[in-house]
Amino acid sequence: MKVLTGNDLRTGAVVWWDGIGWSLHVEHAVDVGEEADLVAAREEAARRVNVPYAIQAERDATGRVRPAHIKDRVRALGPTVRPDLTLRPADPDAGNWVI
Repeated sequence: MKVLTGNDLRTGAVVWWDGIGWSLHVEHAVDVGEEADLVAAREEAARRVNVPYAIQAERDATGRVRPAHIKDRVRALGPTVRPDLTLRPADPDAGNWVI
């Protein structure tokens, strides 16, 4: 499965393509398959996201999206050495944290 990630142009936050727009939460990411380059180009041209790119991902046993590479897992969930700084999935205030 392929999902799109990038950075929100206004906040710099890591975002994930959810099929309609961009979400802070990787579990909202959808499989873009062969449409990855088309969606990425369209969204970058619309200046909604900076440098979007496709990554390999998989669904875990519970059906949640999990990036295949550790780099992208860190982008999805935050630092591995400071649990207090990780992005809490589906936390509506996660984008408002001051770090």
